[in-house]
Amino acid sequence: MASEAFEKILAIFPGDLAVPGDSVATVRAKFGPVHGHPPGDDVVVTEAHVGGVRGVWVAPKEDAPPARTLVMFHGGAFVSCRADEYTFYAAWMVREVGCRAFIVDYPLAPEQRFPAPVEAGVAAFRGLVSEGLDPARTAFVGDSCGGGIAIASLLALRDGGGPLPACAVSLCGWLDLEASGDSATNPVGNDPFMDPQWLRERGRDYVGEAGDPRDPLASPIHADLAGLPPLLLQTGQFDRCRDDAVRLAARAGRAGVFATLEVWPEMIHGFQGLYGTCPESVWALRHVRDFVHRHTCG
Repeated sequence: MASEAFEKILAIFPGDLAVPGDSVATVRAKFGPVHGHPPGDDVVVTEAHVGGVRGVWVAPKEDAPPARTLVMFHGGAFVSCRADEYTFYAAWMVREVGCRAFIVDYPLAPEQRFPAPVEAGVAAFRGLVSEGLDPARTAFVGDSCGGGIAIASLLALRDGGGPLPACAVSLCGWLDLEASGDSATNPVGNDPFMDPQWLRERGRDYVGEAGDPRDPLASPIHADLAGLPPLLLQTGQFDRCRDDAVRLAARAGRAGVFATLEVWPEMIHGFQGLYGTCPESVWALRHVRDFVHRHTCG
């Protein structure tokens, strides 16, 4: 059963966040208040360019840099939010995991469509490695569409040769642009963050009218996952993208990739983003901490 704190938060969420037919401008206006919160005074935020890609570092205020690094891919339905507006989320990760985080400021659709965000993820990671980042101490983390971009970036790095991060975490990852899974076609519960048709429309914004939503780098549920590092796939029971994680976990198992699937009862899409307001979000990020610590060198 969901906590009382979660139920109280859910009761005040607007019911029109993800409405089919919304324009990109409308999506950006609705998502604006969800992002852009202050990261807190205990972290340092620094702009950087690596591998030709802009990003933002979020690190704790301490003399020595943490041993571990997260390369983060933010959510925002492929069309909204810049890295600067996600420093608050990265700060949660920095505190819980005990690390620093680099948020990739990947280009947004429809101005720059697929595969531009994946190319940015690949270039940023390679740039970081060239500057001394240790892959064995590094994890990819992405939430919602950022989860899909994170997994796709892993696939592109694998195919291109060279090092991979030690592990990757997908938080309610959006891994199927067609929203074809059981959680979208036969949904259960109330998920105010997601609507299946809205998902398909944003997916079309991402790949374009002539694009292929089944391209494995656009919808990783269609990918051969062999050779990827360990994966943590967190999702919620009521998440319309729940079946994306379930199917990806099955594909990972078939390919011999270590995968941990967590389906959190009664949770919605992006419930980890409620960090600090309900116990489920805190517990979820502590599971992320444990997973990252287990699979990276500390």
